[in-house]
Amino acid sequence: MTRIGYHASHEQYAPSRLLDLVVRADQAGFQSAMCSDHFHPWTETQGHSGFAWSWLGAALQATKLPFGAVTVPGGWRYNPAIIAQAAATLAEMYPGRFWIAPGSGELLNEGIVGERWPVKAERNARLKEACEIIRALWAGETVTHRGLITVEEARLYSLPKEPPKIVGAALSPATAEWIGGWADGMITTVRARKDLQAMIDAFRRGGGEGKPIYLQAQLSFAKTKAEALHGAWDQWRTLMLPTAVLGEVRTPAHFEALAEIMRPEDVAAKMRISADPEQHLEWLAEDVQMGFEEINLHCVHRDEQERFIDVFGERVLPQLRTIGDSG
Repeated sequence: MTRIGYHASHEQYAPSRLLDLVVRADQAGFQSAMCSDHFHPWTETQGHSGFAWSWLGAALQATKLPFGAVTVPGGWRYNPAIIAQAAATLAEMYPGRFWIAPGSGELLNEGIVGERWPVKAERNARLKEACEIIRALWAGETVTHRGLITVEEARLYSLPKEPPKIVGAALSPATAEWIGGWADGMITTVRARKDLQAMIDAFRRGGGEGKPIYLQAQLSFAKTKAEALHGAWDQWRTLMLPTAVLGEVRTPAHFEALAEIMRPEDVAAKMRISADPEQHLEWLAEDVQMGFEEINLHCVHRDEQERFIDVFGERVLPQLRTIGDSG
């Protein structure tokens, strides 16, 4: 059965309010949660960016939900040994409830350390190298590694009985196919149905057959469609920029400047925007039929979170569970 979860957006809310929201989601019947691990928000308008690893400990304690975190272990903000230790600690405290989605990163977050920002191919190589280091540490090995990333005589002493899953983050079919050969699963984002199927097919083709697939489903929900559209445009229009751009822009102010050309109709073409819970149910039912093991819903409208959680908990999640059971 597909788990339907809540995406906790550190970019949009103070950590204290975000904790209240994820507790509310748990109580409303959401079955999982995830968050990103950013240093900066995407834009000044979003206005927040709490430290995900501190918050995750509190969120896991405050709820019964399993959690995932999209993070970058490639050796800029974090050496992979630090990600390995952080994830192992959460997995030891909350068995079976934590996974990581390592990605190749964005300059927006990793540029703060002042190191050279390499091209995408090198960032991918660093990502795979980092995941190999993390797995070795989770296996209890003492790791010395000198490659694109350096680790010397590192060993973890507090390990979970079962290591977390490494769910590769993919935004293009090429990346999806590549991670199919080494990740434990794949997570991607909402896009046109044929493009979403192309992502799944690429992952399977690359070696991901039989591995779980996860979806981060961006949507906007409000009392009217016009309000939902404005909320999406106000908060999330920067994420409509091409994938190649997202990794290369340095500051929230730069993202805002680039996104000035984005019109509301541009956002509407790439995000699920509706005031009708039945329409959202229809979209999500199609996702369930595609075989996603977990779908985490990110309502990008900042002023509608409590209502989104309550309405979806009452009118969408029960019907999706019925679809999942029958499938």
